[in-house]
Amino acid sequence: MEFQAFNFHPAIAAGIKQAGYVTPTPIQRDAIPAVLQGRDVMGLAQTGTGKTAAFALPILQRLSNGPKGRVRALVVAPTRELAEQIHESFGALGRQTGLKSVTVYGGVNVNPQIQKLKNGVDVVVACPGRLLDHISQGTIDLSHLEVLVLDEADQMFDMGFLPDIRRILKHVPPKRQTLLFSATMPPDINKLASEVLTDPVTVKVGNTAPPVTVSHAIYPVEQHLKTALLLELLQHTDTESVLIFTRTKHRAKRLGEQLEKTGYKAASLQGNLSQNRRQAALDGFRDGTHQILVATDIAARGIDVSQISHVINYDIPDTPEAYVHRIGRTGRAAKSGDAFTMVSREDEVMVRTIEKKLGAPLERRTVKEFDYTVPSPKKDIEFARPPREPRPPRKVADSKKGTGASINPFKSEHPGSKPSGRPQQARTGATSGNTPKTVFNSSRRGK
Repeated sequence: MEFQAFNFHPAIAAGIKQAGYVTPTPIQRDAIPAVLQGRDVMGLAQTGTGKTAAFALPILQRLSNGPKGRVRALVVAPTRELAEQIHESFGALGRQTGLKSVTVYGGVNVNPQIQKLKNGVDVVVACPGRLLDHISQGTIDLSHLEVLVLDEADQMFDMGFLPDIRRILKHVPPKRQTLLFSATMPPDINKLASEVLTDPVTVKVGNTAPPVTVSHAIYPVEQHLKTALLLELLQHTDTESVLIFTRTKHRAKRLGEQLEKTGYKAASLQGNLSQNRRQAALDGFRDGTHQILVATDIAARGIDVSQISHVINYDIPDTPEAYVHRIGRTGRAAKSGDAFTMVSREDEVMVRTIEKKLGAPLERRTVKEFDYTVPSPKKDIEFARPPREPRPPRKVADSKKGTGASINPFKSEHPGSKPSGRPQQARTGATSGNTPKTVFNSSRRGK
């Protein structure tokens, strides 16, 4: 079967040809006909299976007929990186259709988003927090919405976005086509699917297990020796492009810096970076400028790089599902890949849980001539934060007494802050007499 069998609009067919698509992947083959028929769809597929095109192509087909310049399709995604990836897919596949899409997420200036929405767009790809801000401010009109896509629903649940999703659902027309895609189906997502989908077609590709092209191995090692073992592995392993996962943002940053000092072309991707720096790190990893990318789980679903040869879990993930998501970044497009996981003694319970999900034991390996007997230092200084210099006391000018403090509504309160339930209120001057006005809540950032 080839894409011509779907009989797409000539402008969309041109985009498919330009993208180099010839044969649909299993998720595309099974999902596209149902979406074209206007059916609700629940798609279960692991990462890297081509599901973005599985909903983007039929949405473009639907939107190519009818009025343009108003929001008729909304895609909700958990991370900025994934939102950008989906936006780029719509742009590439629909380049000749005249349809416009825009990304909406936090951590960047909101004014360009408002202007693009005002100028007219057909597709909005959004992260939940900033989308709710636009809804509360009336800067987005969803009254003409025809198709709603919830992508990576389980990841949105893991990140605490489920309450936000329920709030968003109150602002979209009840008569619509809804598509829900998820790599796994935990009970909460299954409950959400039963609430938002009407007589859905279920499309399941594989068993949501890692690709068979990936070989797995774990390396038992004490926590304080992980960096040394990692360097040993990198030195004696034939690698092309390596993605390393850590549990914390701080560790990702420090490990990236250590790898750079050792001479590797490395970068880190974590939530404390600005969107421009995160995008630069991703672009550098894609084009080969960086051979190694150190990331937190926030990037597990947003990285679309086909040539990753190795995924290394510096820290074991918290759930077997997260393990599947992480190593789904390698072994793609029928290529072979390797997944290494460094584990300490306290990780044994999670190792057994992962083995149970995979249905097979993970191979235990050791590195010859590596000294596993080096004792732990009295104080773990490997990832210790440098001491902060004391700040001088702040002086409050007399001229500013009695006036309200200024607010930058788009400055993040904290990069790891979770979505709050309602917009912030701007403070007003003591003598202004004005009523408070609502501002965008920048703490609800799509990560």
